[in-house]
Amino acid sequence: MKNNFDINNLVRENVKQLKPYSSARDEFEDFETAEMIFLDANENPFENGVNRYPDPQQSTVKGILAKQKSLKTNQILLGNGSDEVLDLLFRAFCEPKVDNVITLPPTYGMYAVLANINAVENKEVLLSQDFQPEIDAILAAVNQNTKIIFLCSPNNPTGNSFSDESIVTLLQNFNGLVVIDEAYIDFSKKQSWINELDEYPNLIITQTLSKAYGLAGIRLGICYASTAVISVLNKIKPPYNVNEKTKKRAIERLNKKDKIEFEINSIIDQRESLLKVLDQVKFVSKIYPTEANFVLIKVDDANKRYNELIAKGIVIRNRTTQPLCENTLRLTIGTAQENKKLMDALLAIS
Repeated sequence: MKNNFDINNLVRENVKQLKPYSSARDEFEDFETAEMIFLDANENPFENGVNRYPDPQQSTVKGILAKQKSLKTNQILLGNGSDEVLDLLFRAFCEPKVDNVITLPPTYGMYAVLANINAVENKEVLLSQDFQPEIDAILAAVNQNTKIIFLCSPNNPTGNSFSDESIVTLLQNFNGLVVIDEAYIDFSKKQSWINELDEYPNLIITQTLSKAYGLAGIRLGICYASTAVISVLNKIKPPYNVNEKTKKRAIERLNKKDKIEFEINSIIDQRESLLKVLDQVKFVSKIYPTEANFVLIKVDDANKRYNELIAKGIVIRNRTTQPLCENTLRLTIGTAQENKKLMDALLAIS
């Protein structure tokens, strides 16, 4: 089934008319390979590794990602972390004080923050008790000004993935953009929705190098979408939003596929070990299913247990203030040594 999606009905009018900034590196595209004297960008000429402006289109990084994901480079946009990518979506498609988006709490908190920053109404439709999208309620909340539905799958803070059926229903019945935040997809048995981009023109995928790739410090987020969506985002992104050192670290890491796979498998193994121990902890009343690099647990008194772990030198996340998450704690999977300390501490205070 195909819906009546048309990207031109979503783009803000001022963005449609916008002529993007053209940098010196946009006008001369062979910057990384040509043996030329560069006197075009008012740079300091003394070579130190970062005296030149970086490639504004990050062609090398996109080329690696395109090959790994079986996509075209013009289906990829890179940002200063996924948060910049998400912010660009608001700026491109949501008219301030007119349009709205839909989020599904409990979920990643930046969707609501970015909605507030951009003066866009955030309609919240709670997940079900088993943390799945309430499809009828979501579609009932949609009106003519609803531009984006944000799905975090695997979900933060709950750890579970959303059902394929629910996502397909939204893609087929919503004429706006469906953004699937796949920050934790590498820890899941499910396939990425990247494989469905050609089927659904209203589908946008965001990923990151912060989790499985271990590069949270370089801030590199990724957007995968149709060429039409990426073209719009390229019009409004800052010209040099990914710096040279970030680019080089990303290239280095992306080319170490075996090491990344080893680390992912290690985290998954440690996750399974933690789940077994949590079954023995008396104050844990529920362990929620997880396909991420963390586990959400329901306890007798989240504030008390959080403080007890802090006293033992272990910092976790207290999620008790989030909708549907009363008395829950989120435990990130660490190294084998870190996990042993966590497991020993949990058993000691049990």
